Amino acid sequence: MNIVKTALADALKARGYESLTQVQQEVSNPELEQSDLLVSAQTGSGKTVGFGLAMAPTLLGDDEGFGQAAAPLALVIAPTRELALQVKRELSWLYQGAGAHLASTVGGMDMRDERRALDRGTHIVVATPGRLRDHIMRGSINLSEVRAVVLDEADEMLDLGFREDLEFILGETPETRRTLMFSATVPKGIARLAETYLKDHQRITTVAEKSQHADIDYQLLAVSQRDSENAIINVLRFHEAPNALVFCNTRAMVNRLTTRLSNRGFSVVALSGELSQAERSNALQSLRDGRASVCVATDVAARGIDLPKLDLVIHAELPNSHETLLHRSGRTGRAGRHGVSALIVPPKARGKAMRLLRSAKLTADELNAPSAEAVRGQDEARMLGDASWNEAVTDAEATPVANLLEKFSPEQLAAAYLRLFHSRHTAPEELSDPGQDKGNRREREPFGPSVWFSVAGGRDAGAEPRRLLPMLCKAGNLSKDDLGAIRVQGKESFVELRQSSVDGFLKALGGASEVEGSKVTQLDKAPDIANSPRPKFDGKGPRRDDRGDRKPRGPREDYKSRGPREDRKPREDRKPREDMGKKGGGSGYGGKPSTPPTDWNDAPAPRAKKPKPAANKAANNPSQRMARPGEEHVTPLKRRKSGDSKPYAGKTRSDGERKKGPPPPKGRPDSKKNRARAAAAKGGGGYAKSKPRKGN
Repeated sequence: MNIVKTALADALKARGYESLTQVQQEVSNPELEQSDLLVSAQTGSGKTVGFGLAMAPTLLGDDEGFGQAAAPLALVIAPTRELALQVKRELSWLYQGAGAHLASTVGGMDMRDERRALDRGTHIVVATPGRLRDHIMRGSINLSEVRAVVLDEADEMLDLGFREDLEFILGETPETRRTLMFSATVPKGIARLAETYLKDHQRITTVAEKSQHADIDYQLLAVSQRDSENAIINVLRFHEAPNALVFCNTRAMVNRLTTRLSNRGFSVVALSGELSQAERSNALQSLRDGRASVCVATDVAARGIDLPKLDLVIHAELPNSHETLLHRSGRTGRAGRHGVSALIVPPKARGKAMRLLRSAKLTADELNAPSAEAVRGQDEARMLGDASWNEAVTDAEATPVANLLEKFSPEQLAAAYLRLFHSRHTAPEELSDPGQDKGNRREREPFGPSVWFSVAGGRDAGAEPRRLLPMLCKAGNLSKDDLGAIRVQGKESFVELRQSSVDGFLKALGGASEVEGSKVTQLDKAPDIANSPRPKFDGKGPRRDDRGDRKPRGPREDYKSRGPREDRKPREDRKPREDMGKKGGGSGYGGKPSTPPTDWNDAPAPRAKKPKPAANKAANNPSQRMARPGEEHVTPLKRRKSGDSKPYAGKTRSDGERKKGPPPPKGRPDSKKNRARAAAAKGGGGYAKSKPRKGN
């Protein structure tokens, strides 16, 4: 191995590395020690160890180890929390012999703990873009000593909208830094970012990228539209992988599928963005420990995770781009292991699946999803292939084995073993033929000779084909294939029966001519349904065959025509437009028409003065004030003066006293209260005359 530092070489040897992968050899080339790099390689090719080896000469120089930890010397930026924590674990054992201190700053963790770790000093910081930007803006991290910056999964960071954060972070680092950009694919956005922030960079493309995922078998599994989830269960049961990853596009689908698999007996965990960081870490740890075998996840949550025994990836929903397809599938087939990537493809999604495979330059085997019979056959093969069959009986097992042989026969022992074996596994699902879906549905075979029957009761009685079919099948011992067309009319219904099933139908009726109270009659010929009147529906009740309140319409030419509009005579009682309207001026429908001036430049005529209103007739209105005794009419109320603060001078009260003039009446004029007020106005008790206060 071409490793410059002894500490790193010892760490690789202790980890079991006998040789470096192609991307690790390329990036650790001594000729590229001071160059910026743009590296593209397939997932699972050892990129994490690769950029750990690539930045070692920049961080250590001629030394074999790090000095005292202070400001960070290197930044490693990853798109997701799981990938950042995974990178930290990989770099920890790689740089352990060199005495490196590592810290992580990722979303979902306690920011105070991260700040204390940064204050104690660190050599390498592994971070997600958003949380690292928060630390920079809060002043809790010093980037003045940074020598190398690594952007891991750069294409994914751009897809997730981290471009602005990356530009901000790179702008805070010294210009003399060394930048290493690693990505599974290099779209145009990555190329533009490299041109902006990489100086005279070297482009490294491994040979493995030209033939994507050589250790992964791609399978395009055709399923019926309604059997997508059932097919996922059968695929999991068929392979029985130690760890399997099921990808969905939405969190709702993750929750739905997790519940379905859990109910079927799978040890399953979920991984989505709505979970906290602690829940996501526990889910991944349960997969590594073997407490769970299936993980249902979204693309973002499962980005970059590395499970050592992940042999199966299932695409429950197809991704939206071929880059996502490569990243999903790259979770398996890592470190020399063989993996399977299965695409669940209903008929409607077949075109999309083919486009994704073609864009990713992949070839998939087109198969049907494993049937229940195939799953049971695979179970039997795994059972018979177990090494326990060839092992000798131990001394501890001799007595229990002898007791079993004494009590049971070999057939009973074999049957019991099979039952116990199947009880530990969930039963497979019966899948329908994908060709039966819409678009590929096979045409129904000709019905053949038939006999028609009449059943009493039609639409008026609430008869429907969905009710007639099970009723006739149950009473006549028939299957649904024995019945043909069912025509429901207003008063009766007609049913077509296969001729070969007529005798059995009549025999099952036992001579009775009724089925559940409806009379059944065999017809000599097919009913004339085409010429029967169609029921008219008025929207207020059941359909009726006849409408007695409606006369049949005659032919269209019998209707009288009003003729052309110019031939119609004007009404004799219709007045001309200028004579219509009220009296008293105006134009159009308001009075006499106004004649326009002969010259539009002339000034308009002055508006006529509005006549003064007639004298106030409030005195003749008895509803405004009660009449005093001896008065023939009511005098008008006193008009408010400009200096008064109240609308009525007689309404002002002061210490139980009252001004001249009674208040306006309330309620009925002859009420007891109004009679008392009238008496007070005349001089009676209770309402003494007084002058108003000043200011009122």
